[in-house]
Amino acid sequence: MKLRKSLGVSAAVVALSAGMAMAAGISDGVVKIGVLGDMSGVYSTDFSGEGAVAAVKMAVRDFGGTVLGKPIEVISADHQNKADVASAIARKWIDENHVDMITELTNSAVAIAVQKLASAKHVITMTTGGAAAVLTGADCTPYGIHYGYDTNALANGTGSAVVKNGGKSWYFITADYAFGHALQDSTAAVVKKMGGKVLGSSAVPLGTTDFSSYMLQAQSSGAQVIGLANAGQDTVNSVKQAHEFGITSGGQSLAGLLMTIADVQSLGTDIAKGLEFTSAWYWNTDEASKKWAAEYKKFSNDAAPTFSRAADYSLTMAYLNAIKAAGTDNPDAVRAELGKMKINDFFAKGGYIRKDGLLMHDMYLLKVQTPKDGKWDVAKVVATIPADVAYPSLKDGGCPLVK
Repeated sequence: MKLRKSLGVSAAVVALSAGMAMAAGISDGVVKIGVLGDMSGVYSTDFSGEGAVAAVKMAVRDFGGTVLGKPIEVISADHQNKADVASAIARKWIDENHVDMITELTNSAVAIAVQKLASAKHVITMTTGGAAAVLTGADCTPYGIHYGYDTNALANGTGSAVVKNGGKSWYFITADYAFGHALQDSTAAVVKKMGGKVLGSSAVPLGTTDFSSYMLQAQSSGAQVIGLANAGQDTVNSVKQAHEFGITSGGQSLAGLLMTIADVQSLGTDIAKGLEFTSAWYWNTDEASKKWAAEYKKFSNDAAPTFSRAADYSLTMAYLNAIKAAGTDNPDAVRAELGKMKINDFFAKGGYIRKDGLLMHDMYLLKVQTPKDGKWDVAKVVATIPADVAYPSLKDGGCPLVK
């Protein structure tokens, strides 16, 4: 009996050791990172596109091109802002290409779908472009990370600043999908909490070029503030047409709830001057950021150094460092290391990833200004928004994984 028990224990130890050996090191002899983004649509020039791919590839280069002695490969694809297309690509990447981590995922509907699919297959996703807070709320997953910003942070930044400056009544022009509705809901909650009111909203299909009817509805509402719960080219078109219709000169103001410096550059600072918007990072805040932006300019052929692309670089470094620390690309081990690390780089100061997958770090309120220091110097930081102000607490975030 003692011999049998001893043999049983020995067999268990051998099996455990074998399992650990299988988990250690790099699966398939290569670490594959998939950049799944909008390569040709409304978000390609500021959040996504080849600029996002360049940021990830630049990080891989700066990391040394290998991890644990194995090569790092970056692949990319265009999800066309369609959740079904994105899911099909992600499934093929995971099942056939053995991709270890999927990132970028601009477009919240895409991000939610891919995060859910990837988690079921035990693959880490690190979303930068998608904004919906449900990614770390009701739709959180064990392997899903939201890196950079979300709709809560945008509302607590731009929304609260505008109300404090007297903008008490709002009308929303909203991108008609998960991101737009989440941003409207988050901002409306902030407005009402601060004593303001919402007079109405218009849901606008993604990629709309003619905003005239929506602008006329917003104008006739009499709202002091027209909140633009959209992004990318949709925001650019909204602002341009608001000026063409004389809305801003007529006394109503615009609140760009999600803007980037690429949007400002597209609009021109004469049109955008004075607009305030919230950002996860700005390239001109310190020497480390300036240095990164200068190198990224050379590497990316002068793509816009937006916060989303800076986040793409930062998360790639964090992911590869987590593999190095874990001694393996096993997703459970890597996710555990990501949850332990402090992220102190040019993008996030004292950042950390919570159990719900949210990267906690400070946000910034920017105000458009006339360029002073080169092409992309189109704004200045007017306030820092601490992480615990920008985001809800872990227990209030709504993630069912948090107990």
